[in-house]
Amino acid sequence: MNNTFKTALLLGALTGLLLLIGGYFGGRNGVVIAFIFAVVMNFGSYWFSDKLVLRMYHAQEVSENEAPEIYAVVRNLALKASLPMPRVYIIPGDTPNAFATGRDENHAVVAVTEGILRILNREELEGVLAHELTHIKNKDMLVGSIAATLAGAIVMLANMAQWAAIFGGGRHDDGEEGGGTIGLIVMAILAPLAATIIQMAISRSREYLADAGGAKISGKPYSLASALEKLSRASAAIPMNANPSTAHMFIVNPLTARSLMNLFSTHPPIEERIARLRSMRPA
Repeated sequence: MNNTFKTALLLGALTGLLLLIGGYFGGRNGVVIAFIFAVVMNFGSYWFSDKLVLRMYHAQEVSENEAPEIYAVVRNLALKASLPMPRVYIIPGDTPNAFATGRDENHAVVAVTEGILRILNREELEGVLAHELTHIKNKDMLVGSIAATLAGAIVMLANMAQWAAIFGGGRHDDGEEGGGTIGLIVMAILAPLAATIIQMAISRSREYLADAGGAKISGKPYSLASALEKLSRASAAIPMNANPSTAHMFIVNPLTARSLMNLFSTHPPIEERIARLRSMRPA
């Protein structure tokens, strides 16, 4: 299935789940209230995400004079992708990884760790940075924020349902209070789980799209595949002290060693990503 279509389908599933739960528990008012709260929280984070995450990882902006090689790579790739030149940051630490952030193309940031600059050759670095520029070009921060907003509203409604079940609230069919209470409890447990699974699936779809776009921009799918292989091995050997809420932003999952289920992973299996890239023809 085309990953763009899959993302749209999954966002539709989140929207449908929100409407279903809202209709069951709070009706139209319940949906509106939860959605407004979720919008305020998640789009506030979306608007200031670059400042928050860069501060979290002690990233430092570098000038062209300070990092001429990486600047040259980013500028060349940005031209190929028809994007404005993003700001460039370096994250202290040996774990090799990278991410892109910023609310739009004109406020974009590309950040790489010191570790990634040590282990990748220039062509591999081009593949990684092209992947990150694709996230910017595809507006993945916006897509992720929409998904987080819908999922957040569902979680809020589920919490409301949990309290309603405790205090005997909720809708009841044919006057059977027990059935209504059980329905609320089931919804409070299953709805956040379903929302999380869908949200993670959206993130995985966007990673596949970024891999394909990065290979197209750089013209070197094999180099990106080689980079992912190196990054995966090195990340396992040198774990990153990453915040789980930001794990989806990195090119390889910084929480791989602690991941228990692929179902809840923000990234597709690295082997599958590498296989897809190696099936592509270099430009």
